[in-house]
Amino acid sequence: MTEILQWLFGEFYGNMLSVLLNATQWTIYLSLTAFIGGGLIGLLFTVLKIVPVRWVQWTATTYIWLFQSIPLLMLLFLIGLGIPAFFKVDIPPWFAAGVSLTLFTSAYMSEVWRGALQSVPQGQWEGGKALGLTFMQILTSIIAPQALRVAIPPTVGFMVQVIKGTSMAYIIDYNDLMRWGKKIANSQIDGAEPFIVYPIMAVIYFSLCFPLSRWSKAMEKRLANS
Repeated sequence: MTEILQWLFGEFYGNMLSVLLNATQWTIYLSLTAFIGGGLIGLLFTVLKIVPVRWVQWTATTYIWLFQSIPLLMLLFLIGLGIPAFFKVDIPPWFAAGVSLTLFTSAYMSEVWRGALQSVPQGQWEGGKALGLTFMQILTSIIAPQALRVAIPPTVGFMVQVIKGTSMAYIIDYNDLMRWGKKIANSQIDGAEPFIVYPIMAVIYFSLCFPLSRWSKAMEKRLANS
């Protein structure tokens, strides 16, 4: 890959693009970690939020409110820099970034999915109760399949926010696209000026996010017409 880039753009810019594209894979890994981990935790708190037990609902609401209220940058700072400094423990940047993005994603995904579940008419719940089904049976067999159609487009769309959110992980030295781009832009090397490096990074982020945005819009339109 490096040789091809050097042939297309010259040795210097070919090497620079190779470094940025190599760093992009860590942006993708972090995005997938946050999306999958946050999705699983978010699904758990979605269910807890609608369980007909008041203290369970309160616990889920508190969790969602807490991590929606704390900015992602603050989460990264506290977990990646604050906890190691205060408790004298070593937390790898990839772990701190993964935990921070997962907590952030789970809180928002939980609300997205709760809204999808609540979009199903209340009569569906009442019909399930009339058949003698339990809460979980009604949820998994009747409500969730209907809510899935509503939840898929915003879920895919939120992946764009997750990808963009990974750019903040550079503050804890996570080796992603943003950190390497800033290192190159600050290197004082001719040809690596910020007005050259940052547009290249913007194109890479755009290439990651735009297809997901279009996919989300297409699914939303398809489901609305079906």
